Amino acid sequence: MDSRGPRREAGRAACTGQHLRHGADRCVSARDQAASLLDRAFRDGGVRIALTRWHIFGLTWLAYAGFYLCRKNFSVVMPALEQGGLFTKLQLADFVFAYSLAYSLGQLCAGPLADRLRPRITVSIGMALSIAANLAMPHGALYTPLLLLSFVNGLGQSAGWPGLVKNMGSWFDARHRGVVMAWWSTNYVLGGFIATLVATRVVSTVNWQAGLWMPAVLLSAVLLLFASFDRDGPGEARSKTPAPAMYRELLKQPTVWVVAVTAALLKVTRYSFLFWLPLYMTEQLRYPLAQAGYISSLYELVGFGGAVLAGYLSDRVFGSRRFPVACLMQAGLAGALLWQPTLTGAGPLWNAIGISLIGVLTYGPDTLMQGACAQDAGRNVAGGTASGFISGMASLGQLVSPYLVAWWAATQGWDALFRVFVALALAGSALTAMQWRRPAIA
Repeated sequence: MDSRGPRREAGRAACTGQHLRHGADRCVSARDQAASLLDRAFRDGGVRIALTRWHIFGLTWLAYAGFYLCRKNFSVVMPALEQGGLFTKLQLADFVFAYSLAYSLGQLCAGPLADRLRPRITVSIGMALSIAANLAMPHGALYTPLLLLSFVNGLGQSAGWPGLVKNMGSWFDARHRGVVMAWWSTNYVLGGFIATLVATRVVSTVNWQAGLWMPAVLLSAVLLLFASFDRDGPGEARSKTPAPAMYRELLKQPTVWVVAVTAALLKVTRYSFLFWLPLYMTEQLRYPLAQAGYISSLYELVGFGGAVLAGYLSDRVFGSRRFPVACLMQAGLAGALLWQPTLTGAGPLWNAIGISLIGVLTYGPDTLMQGACAQDAGRNVAGGTASGFISGMASLGQLVSPYLVAWWAATQGWDALFRVFVALALAGSALTAMQWRRPAIA
C-alpha cells in the first residue's frame, strides 16, 4: 500500500476539523500559505517584526478601547434622560434594544467583510459611523430619531471586534494565543472604564448632550491614528470563499455552538451591568449620580484582572484549553451574584467590592469565548468570520438584557434580578463543563 495515502487522509481530516473552507483544496492551500507566511516572517524578521507586532498590538488595542467612548457613554446619559422626563425606562430599553440588534446583525456581516477586505477598511468605516451617530444624537432628543441613531451606532460598533480580532490573529501565532488575547482583550475592560469616567465627568459638569458629542470627538482622533498606521499581518490571508459557504462550514462545528451560547449567556449579564448599573444604584440604592457612575466603573476596571487571569490559566495551567477555566469562573460568578444583594446593604464599600468581583468572574470567561476561542475556530483565513459569528450570536444576549432588566426590576424588584443572573451563570458553567476534556487546538 502507498504510504502517502494515510498521510493525505490525515491531512484532509485535520483541515476539516479545524478550519473553515469551501472545498478541501482551497482550505489546505489558504491555510498552508497563511501559516507559512506567518512562520517565515516570525522566524526571519527578527527585531523588526517583533517591534511591528507590538506596534499593531498597541494600535488595535487603542482602536477597540476607543470604540467604547461612543458605546458606554449612553449608559451614563440614561439616568439624566429619565430624570429630566425626556424618556421612560421602557423607551430607554428600546434604544438599547435598537443598538443591540444592529450590533448583533452587523457582526454577522462585518466578519466576512473583514476576511475579504483589509481589517483597516472595515474597522475605519464602522468607527466613522459610530462617530456620526453620536454627534447627531444631541440634536435628535426625540423618540424616533434617537431610536434610529442608536441603530446606526450599533452598526458602526459591530465592525470593531471582528476586524480587529482578524488583524491580531495574523500577527500572533497560536502558541501564545490565550495570554496575548487576554492582555489584548483588556481593551474592552479598560476602554469601558475610561469611557465611563469620561462620560460621568462630562455629564455631571456640563450636560447630557456633551456626554454624547465629546466622546465622539475623542474617537475621531483614534480613527485618524488607526486609519493611518494599521498594517496587514504577514500571515493575513484574504478569503475568496463566499460568506454563506464559510458559515455552513462553521455551523458544522459543535464546539462553536457551545462557545456562542456560553458567550450569549455571559453577555446578558455583562450588558445588563454595563447599561443599567448606574440606574440601579441611583434608583434602588439612592446613590448620587456621580457616585453611581464611579462605582459602576469598577465593574470594568477590576474586570481587567479577570481577563488576564483567565488567559494565563488557560495557557499556563490548562495547556491552552479554554473550557475548564470558563467553567470554573462561571461557577464562581453564580456565587458572587447570589451574594451581591446582601453586600449592598453593608454600604458603598462592600457594594464596590462585590461589583468588582462580579466583573472579574464575568470578563474572564467572556474574553476566552470571544477572543482565543474565536481565533482557534477561524485561524488566519477566516478569523473575521468566526469572530463575527460567535460575537454576533453572543450579542443576541444584548437584545434580551434591556427588556429583562426593565421588566423584571419593575415587577419583581432589583434584588430578584440577581437570581436570574445566577441561573444564567450556572447554565454557562454547565455548558463549558461538557467540553472540559476537549484538547487544545494545535
